[in-house]
Amino acid sequence: MDQKQIDRINELARKARTPEGLTEWERMEQAALRREYVDAVLGNLKSQLDHTYVVDEKGSKRKLKPREE
Repeated sequence: MDQKQIDRINELARKARTPEGLTEWERMEQAALRREYVDAVLGNLKSQLDHTYVVDEKGSKRKLKPREE
């Protein structure tokens, strides 16, 4: 996600708070941009957690395991 897309999300959010609001097309664009942003953040977080290790008292490293639900 680049800065231009983030700026557009913010622009649409500001316009949504005005009395005129958003058009149907702008609402759809806003939803798509927000989904893309959330997906990018979650992807970055998953990548970061995939490369995270826990170090125990003995200095041994072990990878984080996925949480069992």
